[in-house]
Parts: sequence; C-alpha cells; structure tokens
Amino acid sequence: MKSFAYYPGCTLKTTGKAFEQSAFAIAKVLDIQMREIERWNCCGTVFSLTTDDTMHHIATIRNMIRVEEMGESEVLVLCSMCYNTLKRANNYISTDPVKLAELNDFMYKEELKYSGKVKVRHLLEILRDDVGWDGLREKVTNPLEDIKVASYYGCALVRPQGAGVDNLEDPSVMEDLVRALGAKPVNWPSRLECCGSYQTLANKDLVLERTEHIVSSARESGADLIILSCPLCEFNIGTRQAEVAERSYGFKGLPVLYFTQLMGLAMGIDPDDLGITDERVLARLKEKVES
Repeated sequence: MKSFAYYPGCTLKTTGKAFEQSAFAIAKVLDIQMREIERWNCCGTVFSLTTDDTMHHIATIRNMIRVEEMGESEVLVLCSMCYNTLKRANNYISTDPVKLAELNDFMYKEELKYSGKVKVRHLLEILRDDVGWDGLREKVTNPLEDIKVASYYGCALVRPQGAGVDNLEDPSVMEDLVRALGAKPVNWPSRLECCGSYQTLANKDLVLERTEHIVSSARESGADLIILSCPLCEFNIGTRQAEVAERSYGFKGLPVLYFTQLMGLAMGIDPDDLGITDERVLARLKEKVES
C-alpha cells in the first residue's frame, strides 16, 4: 500500500464533500492510503505574487510542517486551487534558502523547522506516475464504453508552467484517465478556459455567461458529461446551470462530475458511496449502456 499525507482543504469538508468521499472510495480500490494531516489549516486560497511579503506564505508552509511531522515526504491534494497554492508557495520558499529561513523564524513556536523537501502532488499525477494507466485498467469492472467525456482543466490545474500537473498548452492526463476507464475523451475548445472563479460572488452575471459558454462548448463537441478537479469550478459550471437555464432560452445543460466519481462508476462502486446525487448522470450512463 502506498501511503500519502492528505491535505483536504476547506471546501472538501463543506460543499465539496462528494469529491473527498469519492476519492477515498477509489483510493481503497487502488490500495492507496490517504492519511489526513492533523491540524491542517487553509492553504491561503491563492498564491501571493508579492515578492517581498513572505508572511503571506505562512499558512501554506505550516501545512508542509504538518506533513513532515507525520514522517511523510509527499502530500496528496485533490482540489485544483489548493494544489496550485500549495505547490507554488512550496516551490517559491523551498528554492530560496533566505526566505525559507525567514519563514521558519516567523514560525518560531513550531517544534519542527520546515526542511523545504516536501513534494506536493495532485491525485491525477499519482494515478499517472505511480498507479499507471495499465494498473488503473485492471481495476475497471464496469468500462464506460461509448460514454463521451469532456475533461475540464480550468486555470489552476496546469498553470503556470512548472506548477501544473501536465503540459501548459496541451495537457492530456485527464483524457488518458478517461481512456483507461473505457470511455471516450472529447476534444473541445474550452477545456482550459476560466469558469469565472471567485467572480461568482462579485459578478455573477459574468460567471453565468462563462457557464453557458463552457457547457455549451462541451455539448456541441458531443460530450455526455464533464469531469473536473475543482470544487469552485464544479459550483460555477455545475450548480449554476439551473440559473443559466432560467435566463437563456434553449440552453441545455450537462452533468458535471469530479474525475474521482467517474472513476468510481467505472470501478463498480455504488453511486451513493461516491456522493453522486445528479440523477442525470446515472440516467445518461444507463441510456448509453443500453443503447
């Protein structure tokens, strides 16, 4: 069994519980142990771009200390935003001995000083590099044949260069995952576009426009559903579809799943154990299987 320290982040304990629930379900099948970090705190949400403000990285690096306290050298992350923030801050501090020492001095009450050696890894990276696509295929008991899947990367999963899970311009990790599950990846133009992110609070109309555009792009490209790795993206292009339908005549939505939920379905895990509540998902899958 491969063991990882696991950083959940705030949203996976609230509105994104289905992401965590489904991740633990598929991890059990794949013999991956996710050990939740004790006393973890918010990642800070976004990476600070201020070069002389080391203080803004304390929240992030304190989590790295918690990982080392567990005796682990790698931390598994699910949420794209958390992954982006943790990895960029970790890269920034770990490659600068002066800033690393400064940050450790700020956190003088911690029993352990951060070494700068923890590796931040997204679950998609672990599936690709540790489990392997062939290894994943061996766990598939319900191949999702003829299901067409649009993989949505959004902003934080592949940007910026050096901090993403895959190639910045043409990532393929989720499409390779889809193939391993027996489904068909859809080539569509909006997979790297922003969903509107936190503008969902300040400028909801903008986000609704983004949702309509992204979902329509996936549908027009032949997708049966969309998969993603970000609770905020799931809210914007998933939950907000109902509001788009109210204001845009003729809009047709699509089911949105976390990639772990799609994996669970292919592994034969009960949808209830994956946190799937959207009946459209099961109905569409059943329709495809029986057609």
